[in-house]
Amino acid sequence: MAGVTQQRTWFLLRRLVALVLTLIVLSFVVFSLIYLAPGNPVNALLGTHKSSPQAVAALEHKWHLDEPFLTQYWIWLKGVLHLDFGESIRTGERVIDSITSRLGLSLWLAGYAFVLSVGFGIPLGILAALRRRGPVDRSVVAASVLGVSAPAFVSGVVLIYIFGVELSWFPVYGSGSGIVDRIWHLTLPALALALSVMALIVKITRAAMIAVLDQDYIAFAYARGVGRRRIVFRHALRNASIPIITAAGTVMVALITGAVIVEVTFALPGLGTLLIEAVDAKDLPTLQGVIMFLAVAVILVNLLVDVTYSVIDPRVRLGGRKG
Repeated sequence: MAGVTQQRTWFLLRRLVALVLTLIVLSFVVFSLIYLAPGNPVNALLGTHKSSPQAVAALEHKWHLDEPFLTQYWIWLKGVLHLDFGESIRTGERVIDSITSRLGLSLWLAGYAFVLSVGFGIPLGILAALRRRGPVDRSVVAASVLGVSAPAFVSGVVLIYIFGVELSWFPVYGSGSGIVDRIWHLTLPALALALSVMALIVKITRAAMIAVLDQDYIAFAYARGVGRRRIVFRHALRNASIPIITAAGTVMVALITGAVIVEVTFALPGLGTLLIEAVDAKDLPTLQGVIMFLAVAVILVNLLVDVTYSVIDPRVRLGGRKG
């Protein structure tokens, strides 16, 4: 037990160091690409107002635009290490405040869509595996392929028209207030987001379950008279869990990044909408802050998936060493 605990500790330390190095490299890449992007944030600030050279120089000095590239990056990185992404060029609000004020809604949307994806995808994958090569299997696979073939914004428009306009079952915009009202408002955007990734859960679950159900120990369990439900959920599903967890992690990453389009489609004031607004206004501090925050979220999800492996399946050894 002590050896396993020490192994997990070293694994976490290695992953955290790799996480920090990845973020440093990513921050440099993000800053470089935005720095090289066409357009000038000073022009966005001035808009149609007439400007004097003194006014332009003052704005460039305020936002460190008159400094060399590496100096600008170092000033920005020092602020990021203290969770200070600067102030929005567009609104003057602190970027970290803008992110935290919209974070809750984005987490709601991604979490709701994840629950729908996993809650429907895994049972449908198990059902397809148990009824493989039959009408149910073909129907489930066809439906999942149809769902993933339509982009999230297309599914969102269709859902708005059917369930929002024609049937009036769900609201077509707004985030709601309170738990029940928010769930009601986010059902259509979460469903649109879930449909775009659910096929992966169904496909991986089906393939993993079929591979496990063909093993000899499953046949022996049936021969001993073990109940089918116990075989499926206690033996087969647990041994098929590793690829399913991998798929779930991939889905969560896709939901975090895909929420940008869905939030715009449903007029939800989340991080996705904030990102689009920052792009339109050439608001570099906000743009850099949101991208870095999304990058951290993606890396943490991957770390969580890796750690979950050893909890679900003790045969998995963290760090690649055999016990």
